[in-house]
Amino acid sequence: MALTDTLVIRGTEKEEERLEGRTGWQGKQIFDKVFAVFFIILTLPLFLLIAALVKLTSRGPVFYKQERLGYRGKPFRILKFRTMVVDAERVLEDYLRRNPQLREEYEKYFKLKKDPRITPLGRILRKTSLDELPQLFNILLGNMSVVGPRPIIQEEVVKYGENAGKLFSVKPGLTGLWQVSGRADLTYDERVKLDMEYIERQNFFLDLFIILKTVPVIFKGHGAY
Repeated sequence: MALTDTLVIRGTEKEEERLEGRTGWQGKQIFDKVFAVFFIILTLPLFLLIAALVKLTSRGPVFYKQERLGYRGKPFRILKFRTMVVDAERVLEDYLRRNPQLREEYEKYFKLKKDPRITPLGRILRKTSLDELPQLFNILLGNMSVVGPRPIIQEEVVKYGENAGKLFSVKPGLTGLWQVSGRADLTYDERVKLDMEYIERQNFFLDLFIILKTVPVIFKGHGAY
């Protein structure tokens, strides 16, 4: 195990000890399971419709799986409806080579506002956040919570610096404080700050507030691309 991994785990353990007494982890886990089961059943017709549309409108699989880091920094496969073309990495590299001024934007945010990889249906799914609907199964499997920090990739750990241990002391969320505070329109430093603020303040009523605020944010579509 790398030294950096050891330091992250130690930092995580310290945060767990500090937070365990006041956040009601067991209650949160029960809520997560009940929420996931209820909404999987409720949205099943929509789920099947989106799956069919993805399959019919572009070549490739229905779902997209990507490795993210979860509780204690453990990798897991996050599940989404596929919103990109099959050869997405080649398309991105060709696009950045032809538009070198956009490489800095991509390396800074890990996103592009006008991403050539995204399919027409994918733009709609991302705008409405419906591409993330399959993450209900990640919650059911225990990889994620309904509310929590952003699920990040390995390359993003460095951006959290000394806060990485705190980040991995909780499960990442389907929604969170950063998602209802500006989403992708925020700078990366602002995202990190909001993730840390959530971990410091987390409680049932804050989670409920974020869940309720998520609905109008999704309908407005601001900061989603």
